[in-house]
Amino acid sequence: MKIAIIIFSALYLFNYSSHSSKWGQIGHYVTGEIAEYHMTEKARERVNEILGNLSIPLATVWMDDIRSDPSYDYTNTWHWATIPDGLTYEEAEQDEGGDIIWALETLISELKQGGLSIEEERDKLRMVMHMVGDIHQPLHLGTGEDRGGNDVRVQWMGRSSNLHRVWDTDIIQSLEMSYTELAREINRATPEQIRKWQQSTIRDWAYESMSYRDRIYDLPENMRLGYPYRFYNVDIVYKRLLQAGIRLAGVLNEIYDPQVLNCKGDME
Repeated sequence: MKIAIIIFSALYLFNYSSHSSKWGQIGHYVTGEIAEYHMTEKARERVNEILGNLSIPLATVWMDDIRSDPSYDYTNTWHWATIPDGLTYEEAEQDEGGDIIWALETLISELKQGGLSIEEERDKLRMVMHMVGDIHQPLHLGTGEDRGGNDVRVQWMGRSSNLHRVWDTDIIQSLEMSYTELAREINRATPEQIRKWQQSTIRDWAYESMSYRDRIYDLPENMRLGYPYRFYNVDIVYKRLLQAGIRLAGVLNEIYDPQVLNCKGDME
């Protein structure tokens, strides 16, 4: 019996820690759900055709799933970028294998150019869908000092966690909403906001994430986080999820229906 408990505990801890370095699944699902709403019919049909049996929300987490496949090891550094305080992306030292900014710029360009096999297009599309979400999670733009908050140990609602996981998963899960409920609740951008957000660049998205560092790292001395920290920061989570979804829609519209400008507002 004791052996069974030890094995169960080890498996639980492994599962808990293995999900601590990504924008959580619910966050990605929300991004995909909002993007699907703001896509044009032509772009949506083409994306669904490429994805096959995989829905748009579910496709957003595929790039995390392939971390267990060695053939995709070349994408390991594409989930983040390191830009120390006071430096621009151009001034910062970049990962030899590329980072999320380089990868997004490169893959979006390749998708626009076309000429890819269906397998290549499907892979690149799913990667873009994931990375647009990741770049909007502020701690995926790290300073290079604490692995994007992964080394900052905290207590979240009385449980051991780290700052990165708090922003990836803990805050969102504490809301106790399904991804469709959360997407519907926050999808309230005005046409002007949609236009402005979709006209911004990938590097703009990165600098926006960096701009939240002071608030994110405003931590109590005892490192115990809970409802007050969530109250102070949940608006950032809402905004970044919404921006990610709307911008993903804009990217996919540009790739698959470039002649049409989509300016939908609230969910009906």
